[in-house]
Amino acid sequence: MSPKHVVFKKVSRDKSVAVYMARRDFVDHCDHVDPVDGVVVIDPLQLKGQKVYVMLSCTFRYGRQDMDVMGVAFRRDLFLVTRQVYPELQDKEKLTHTKIQEKLLRKLGDNAYPFFFEFPDNLPCSVALQPGPSDVGKKCAVEFEVKAFRAEDQGENINKQSSVRLAIRKIQFSPENSQVVPEADMTFEFLMSEKPLHVKLSLTKETFYHGEPVKANVEITNSSSRNIKDISVSVEQVTNVVLYSNDKYVKSVAKEETCDCVPAGTSLKKEYTLYPLLAYNKERRGLALDGRLKHEDTNLASSSIVKQEVLKEVQGMLVSYKVVVRMMASGESDDMVFEEFKRAYLKGVIGDDEESPTDA
Repeated sequence: MSPKHVVFKKVSRDKSVAVYMARRDFVDHCDHVDPVDGVVVIDPLQLKGQKVYVMLSCTFRYGRQDMDVMGVAFRRDLFLVTRQVYPELQDKEKLTHTKIQEKLLRKLGDNAYPFFFEFPDNLPCSVALQPGPSDVGKKCAVEFEVKAFRAEDQGENINKQSSVRLAIRKIQFSPENSQVVPEADMTFEFLMSEKPLHVKLSLTKETFYHGEPVKANVEITNSSSRNIKDISVSVEQVTNVVLYSNDKYVKSVAKEETCDCVPAGTSLKKEYTLYPLLAYNKERRGLALDGRLKHEDTNLASSSIVKQEVLKEVQGMLVSYKVVVRMMASGESDDMVFEEFKRAYLKGVIGDDEESPTDA
């Protein structure tokens, strides 16, 4: 028995245009990005001589949609490309790139037409800041969308009744490099103390995937005359909104506070396990999340990987992570900040009532 493929379907209100897509997550593999492909089904009787177009867009949104007034722009299109699918400008065979497209075209009949887009190298991945409980309607996000519509010309205003929009995601994947073992060390010197305090921090690997615990090895050699106490280790998410406001959000996503102490002239070597999961940070305003599809849960955002010769401003938001060790030394708080580490994840997609999955 052959396995069934889940296909996402969405139909315009006037039933003139429908979009079918086999997936809504498209992965950036660093060296290439999965192309966007699907099939549009039309009703020739309703078109009345109009053309059918498909649009792929990437938009940075900052604030509520209803606040885009008085010439103040709260959104910017980072990428926009429109292609005509009907009447055909090329043979269907030339626009058909995947087996699932071929299968859908056979099943949906003569009024089905394929579409195909490739992402440029400079686009960011889907990311959104988590609103607070009272932030109704407020949004700061990088979003991707496929839109199909009928019109006399692609430049005219789009009628909502005869258009269909399907949200998609571009997500980051980072291959694991097992040869890299991140570590950092720092030396603190104190007044009235001849010898210093030495702290070393290392992680088991460089790349962590969603759901994985982060194990941090801390080594403290206290040759000073100060007593060290109240050691804490945390994973912090750093988000820079670089397109409009240059805002910066630093949020702790996992933290372990201890009563561990290192008296003068002693040492400590200990492994701390942290769990940076969205499940423990549901109410935290300002956390960066992987782009969320309708009625679907998501994850903490993956680290941004900015490719060479790409302007950071075009990315909208940049996300990174760091591990921080804090401790108290004779009434002073001393921080040692460790370098960022990557997070990446691949997951399946579940449809909702309006964007219903069907079997292909």
